[in-house]
Amino acid sequence: MKFTLKISMLLSFTVFLLASCSKNNDDTLRGNSGAFDINGGFSGELAPGVNSTGGTGTADSLGLLGEGYNEYQENDFVLTIDEAVSTFSIDADGASYANIRRFLNNGNLPPQAAVRTEEIMNYFEMDYPYPTGDALLRMNAEVSTCPWTPGNQLLRIGVRGKDIAAENLPGSNFVFLVDVSGSMSSPDKLELLKASLISFVEFLPETDRVAIVTYSGSSDVILPSTSVAQSQIIISALSSLSTGGGTNGAQGIITAYEIAAANFIEGGNNRLIIGTDGDFNIGVSNQDDLVTLIEEKRETGIYLTVLGVGTGNLQDGKMEQIANNGNGTYEYLDSPAQAQKVFIDEYKKFYAAAKDVKMQITFNDSQVAAYRLIGYENRLLATEDFEDDTKDAGELGLNQTVTALYEIVPAAGGSFFSNLGTIDYRYKETDADVSEAFSMPVPNEIQFFENSSENMRFTAAAAGYGMLLWGSEYSGDLTWQKVIDWSQNAQSYDPGGHRAEFVTLAETAAGL
Repeated sequence: MKFTLKISMLLSFTVFLLASCSKNNDDTLRGNSGAFDINGGFSGELAPGVNSTGGTGTADSLGLLGEGYNEYQENDFVLTIDEAVSTFSIDADGASYANIRRFLNNGNLPPQAAVRTEEIMNYFEMDYPYPTGDALLRMNAEVSTCPWTPGNQLLRIGVRGKDIAAENLPGSNFVFLVDVSGSMSSPDKLELLKASLISFVEFLPETDRVAIVTYSGSSDVILPSTSVAQSQIIISALSSLSTGGGTNGAQGIITAYEIAAANFIEGGNNRLIIGTDGDFNIGVSNQDDLVTLIEEKRETGIYLTVLGVGTGNLQDGKMEQIANNGNGTYEYLDSPAQAQKVFIDEYKKFYAAAKDVKMQITFNDSQVAAYRLIGYENRLLATEDFEDDTKDAGELGLNQTVTALYEIVPAAGGSFFSNLGTIDYRYKETDADVSEAFSMPVPNEIQFFENSSENMRFTAAAAGYGMLLWGSEYSGDLTWQKVIDWSQNAQSYDPGGHRAEFVTLAETAAGL
């Protein structure tokens, strides 16, 4: 396997991306839905689901009214005496963080609805212990004082998926579904996708297989399932892709799943990888209808990765929901460096360790007066969904870490001899229909924040970053300088240097 992107390819597409990003200094930002003229305002239709209001930056003020984001309200504090149980699905996506980085690097704060705090936290690999024996994942928990609200506490819950050595990974049946519609013509869209997928093919073992399906006004099978031993045929097919026409994404999805099913590997890794700006405008294009379609397809045992690209008509809301409801994950590609992270450095996320991973925390009302889950707003589950194996939940990749964070208001007169609560969690094996249930206590062992682990301190920094960008009413005495300080002092574990980059982005956000 090759572990680096080709230097020539990186340089070439860095030039492409710089040329594309420089368009932000022109008078007009264009997308399929219309154009925003700095002097004349927006002409065209507001994309469904777009949030044009927000506390930190608005789509209209940024010239991005063609972009689509799903609005949500941040989680409130819940009184434990009224509702002691909190249930949610894990979220292993990282798209929101990379998309926010795009805005910051272009000199703008993101629109509020682009900020999903759980995806900011989960962009970063944490130094969590690995599962042992036959376990597919391992849970850990830590409690500290809250650094932005004196008197409150933080509960950090961490998960790590099992790992498998590269030489023991199962064979893969990949289908690349590439959007080649007219809206994908800019270098930061199709050209970046082509370079990224070519590098991935060069990285894959010869025993894997790849098929290529494209869609614009219709869907086309560009390449039937082909052994990576014939990588030059796959690379030639990818290199030949060009844009034009409308966007019948639903038909492309149907065709790609048919190809994946026809080449299904029993006991192997079967995955569809979609690359698009999400601007579906032919056929099934409504978000709810697309979700219904993808819910039907997830029963096939084929997993899903959604890759968003581009600026101006990015349909983030649609893509996030397609991934959430299709046994999938959602990432945003804003640069060759991000492609390196997704396709090479963290390639094992393309292999599922467990599916339908759910958490249910039962707080002890004698110890916890109230609690607030930070982020995960669109991953909340009803209490009864926890034991319902027909209810979909998040996928966890091999070697992947996921983090959740609660802010806790301690109860008056609590005892040191009583646990704060219990964490119950469930997951299914990748080919199973029935989940396994596990449980662990949350010990009443509270540290001062400054003495807590780097995992806790960096998680708090990432959560604080999200809360400040969102304009959270629960941010207390949080400041950008505190976020920067906490992250600077939690970098002894930093695969890929992403924590160091986080500091730079936090400094940029502070300046904006």
